Amino acid sequence: MSIIGNIIWFLFGGILAGIIWYLVGLLWCLTIIGIPVGLQCFKLGRLSFFPFGKDVALSGETTSLLLNIFWLIFGGIELAITHAVFAVILCCTIIGIPFGMQHFKLAKLALLPFGAQITDK
Repeated sequence: MSIIGNIIWFLFGGILAGIIWYLVGLLWCLTIIGIPVGLQCFKLGRLSFFPFGKDVALSGETTSLLLNIFWLIFGGIELAITHAVFAVILCCTIIGIPFGMQHFKLAKLALLPFGAQITDK
């Protein structure tokens, strides 16, 4: 199921979500201070291309908390809102529910990307 879900996801919006994450990552990498944030965006961009079959676990480290606060101020909220809007729209149909759930997963990561561990199910 995850292979078919990833193919459909990629063709009907995953490519756009991944490109958005990569563009944000490139903007962050323009400054030396923003490189760690940009690298995290690239990691989440790869997840945005193919999210099915992946699981996310958040940790509560102090460094992650500080970087997440910095991230929220400078771009995380906009990406989270974008994913949440797509999730709500997709969850209006039965066929779109699995895809909406993936957008909810990405919205959570858009709010708190640092300290997140992405693993295979």
